[in-house]
Amino acid sequence: MWLDVFIILIKAIFFLTCVMTLTSLLTWMERKQSAVMQDRLGANRAPIFGIRAFGLPHILADALKMFFKEDYVPPGGDRLLHTAAPLVALFFALMSFAAIPFGDTIKVFGRTIDLQIFPFNAGLLFVFAMMSMGIYGTFLAGFSSDNKFAFLGGLRASSQMISYEITMGATLVGLLMIFRTLDLAELNRAQGALLWGWLPKWGIFLQPLGFLLFLVAGFAETKRVPFDMPEGESEIIGYFVEYSSMKFGAFFMTDFIETILIAALLTTLFFGGWQVPYLQADGFHFPWGFHMTVSAVAVTVLQIAAFACKVVFFCWFLLLIRWTLPRFRYDQLMHLGWKILLPLSILNIFITGILLIFL
Repeated sequence: MWLDVFIILIKAIFFLTCVMTLTSLLTWMERKQSAVMQDRLGANRAPIFGIRAFGLPHILADALKMFFKEDYVPPGGDRLLHTAAPLVALFFALMSFAAIPFGDTIKVFGRTIDLQIFPFNAGLLFVFAMMSMGIYGTFLAGFSSDNKFAFLGGLRASSQMISYEITMGATLVGLLMIFRTLDLAELNRAQGALLWGWLPKWGIFLQPLGFLLFLVAGFAETKRVPFDMPEGESEIIGYFVEYSSMKFGAFFMTDFIETILIAALLTTLFFGGWQVPYLQADGFHFPWGFHMTVSAVAVTVLQIAAFACKVVFFCWFLLLIRWTLPRFRYDQLMHLGWKILLPLSILNIFITGILLIFL
């Protein structure tokens, strides 16, 4: 038992270290990507030993600034809830990664280890449960701040996240009808098969409408432009208006962690996760009959690298949308969620059911 706990701990440290590293890099990527799109240099003024390194030292500068800023709690606010809110949001965002597989399996000293922090057969339900619990962090932040604009931001965040979580769940029903499993690792393995002998059986090819709906709903879950009504700077500033220091930093990190989470879910559910086209346990098997042997270690490395590359690509894509589209009005947000995305997701379920019956 203790060995199992130790293995889970090692996997958690490895995966969460990668997530937190990518979170730090996303703060730099967002600045530089927006700068490129707006034809300017972007952040590049914080050198280390005289070296600017394309603005990368700004990551360290931001962290130091947040650590040494004053930790302010409004005089009329609830100190306990005010402190707990960012921790709740950050905790549940990180816990969501526990069920996401970043590889298949690896053998160490004759023991087969799943490349998943906590493998179990209802992983998708666990991810959605953790994502839904994160709502409490945003609402408590607005409630405990003794500020009408923060409270309004907390209400906006709660209603937005609840509304779009329903659509997120409905968009995946068609995918679950096809693969018949809630285990994300098994779902990834099922996507290793081929359609018509040459096309990878990825969710994007089986559920193109479901992918588009999940992408939009997932973006709304991150509370970022064009779905940033809970923190609209030109309107209410948001649920963390009364936060400073690392409490604000926790909310700031949570936004990027949720971006990585949506990218990881898109990768896992619709793009094969760690699957590499035509790569099997003993090497590549191409449709035209060519076979290339690859060692077991190389296969594992390629799978983990494939998962990482897909996640980074979707992070870049989500940042691209963030700096391209303007913010919706709140009534437009609710109209899109309840009157367009949800009916389309239900229609997708019916179409999938009909095709499964007759094909």
